[in-house]
Amino acid sequence: MNQRTFGISLAAWSLHRTIGEEAGRVPMLDMPKMTRQDFGIDGLELVSTMLASTDAPYLARLAKNASDNNVRLLLIMIDDEGDVAAEDVDAQHDAVARHKKWIDIAADFGCHSIRLNWRGTDPDAAKKPRVCRAMIERSVLPLRTLCDYGDKKEVNVLLENHGGPSSYPEAVVPLVLAVDHPRFGTLPDFGNYPPDVDIYLATDLLMNFAKSVSAKCMDFDDVTGLESTMDFERLIEIVVDKHGYRDYIGIEYGGERLTEADGILACKRLLERLRDSA
Repeated sequence: MNQRTFGISLAAWSLHRTIGEEAGRVPMLDMPKMTRQDFGIDGLELVSTMLASTDAPYLARLAKNASDNNVRLLLIMIDDEGDVAAEDVDAQHDAVARHKKWIDIAADFGCHSIRLNWRGTDPDAAKKPRVCRAMIERSVLPLRTLCDYGDKKEVNVLLENHGGPSSYPEAVVPLVLAVDHPRFGTLPDFGNYPPDVDIYLATDLLMNFAKSVSAKCMDFDDVTGLESTMDFERLIEIVVDKHGYRDYIGIEYGGERLTEADGILACKRLLERLRDSA
């Protein structure tokens, strides 16, 4: 009997070289159709910077295209909208206001979450106890404010290991505990860890607070079909078997040897194989 019942979604970033408004590229509005018809996937994770507009007519067209192709818009990954960990209070307020706008958009799309960045200005903050504690302390109020706002819209606020201290569980776990809000959680990404972090232990720790999962993949063995830079079977055992995760796992292809489309399909085949082999 199959014990693994997770869904498979697609992170829009997997197609960041394919999608765009320039001549010869596929418009973002066509991505839901591409997700369904080219890849047979029914869940899409958007990236804020890949949208051509945030005007209501454009967003309505994107939502309609998703609905017409029976694709769920699951979450929005937010980039370049300010720093909730900024030392300047006005900068924090600006970041909160900008992210609230995306919570509104996520709610209109029917997304369950937004993902924000928590990098700060010191990439080594996680290794400096005083700096890290200060960063956590000044992040708590803006994050709770966003989570309270998200609660009204039924949208979660997630933190991904995405550079700086956010890629170190010893910084993220105390932050999640300090914010202490049911809308705040993690989005463990199989990649985005620095060389000095054990990706399996880190994923295990972040899964305690996970509300979404990103299957970062870089390359695949042409014979076995396995991801060649990390042990996907071990990661799925941690995510699904140990932590009981049953929601969507998002494909995020980031390699260069394969085309974006081939990388997505290779990752999908591997995830399906691991899901069906239980």
